[in-house]
Amino acid sequence: MRRFSLLALRVSLGWLLVLWGLDKLVNVDHSLRVADNFYLGIGSSVWFLNAFGVVEAIIGLLIVAGLWRRWTYLAMLVMLIVTGVSVWKSVIDPWGWVLDGGNVLFYPSLIILAGAWVVWAFRAEDTLCLDARRAGG
Repeated sequence: MRRFSLLALRVSLGWLLVLWGLDKLVNVDHSLRVADNFYLGIGSSVWFLNAFGVVEAIIGLLIVAGLWRRWTYLAMLVMLIVTGVSVWKSVIDPWGWVLDGGNVLFYPSLIILAGAWVVWAFRAEDTLCLDARRAGG
């Protein structure tokens, strides 16, 4: 049961990165608005968003496959920490009762980050991956 749970969590988190990466390629206007509204305009250029989208999608595919997990999971954690920091008001005050800018729809960022931490922490037990096949496990 544990192996399949880790597989499901790994695939769903990796696929999320694939979708976010592809969104930066096919829906650039949306990505520009996100960069402007949540990341203080950092990376608010089509070139940057396209390049980052490709990298994000590739990392997501590597995570889905379970390749180079030590590094791809770390990259995912960094991306999700940055995302979490950018929506911190929604994590602390999802309804905006105290902090302006809270949005309950962004609260799951904390759950996604926790899931990424779980797959990173238990990567040695995730044997239904290509890393385990390459190691002969």
